Amino acid sequence: MARAPKVPPAELPPEERYKKAKEICFDLLAARPRTREELRQALHRKGFDEETSQTLLGKLDRAGLVNDAEFAELWVKSRHANQGLSRTALVAELRRKGVDDEVAVQAAGEVDRESEEQMARELVRKRLGSLGNVDEQTALRRLLGFLARKGYPQGLAYTVIREELREYGAESTLLDDAVID
Repeated sequence: MARAPKVPPAELPPEERYKKAKEICFDLLAARPRTREELRQALHRKGFDEETSQTLLGKLDRAGLVNDAEFAELWVKSRHANQGLSRTALVAELRRKGVDDEVAVQAAGEVDRESEEQMARELVRKRLGSLGNVDEQTALRRLLGFLARKGYPQGLAYTVIREELREYGAESTLLDDAVID
């Protein structure tokens, strides 16, 4: 059976266009929570005009189906626990998703310094097992790079790596003389 030709949203009557945009948003929201900006961009990519997008997103917002603050809170919990991302990396991700700076910083603030340090330690411990056959300098470089990519501050990374290398049984560590910020 042949499919009907796809009609661009701009050529649809306003009610039909709105209905189609709503279906797209509901499909996206059914897969996972989204930010208002993510939905706006998806509608834009599909060819919907700004007026239709803003009207629909306003209604979804008022109905509580799109809430950037709730999204940010869930995102922070999930990405910190599952990906080991630092507060800095979490804020950057939320900004890329269109979450307001203030909301992103507040949500990432739920991850305290202690929890961030504990996660850095867990990440280093997991990585140490795979670095058994490399020299200390290479292991150090790889661990520092790994934590940097996860957004951890340099001072915290140095401290955690130095302590975890000692715990792991490294004879000496190149970080003993490092000046930490």
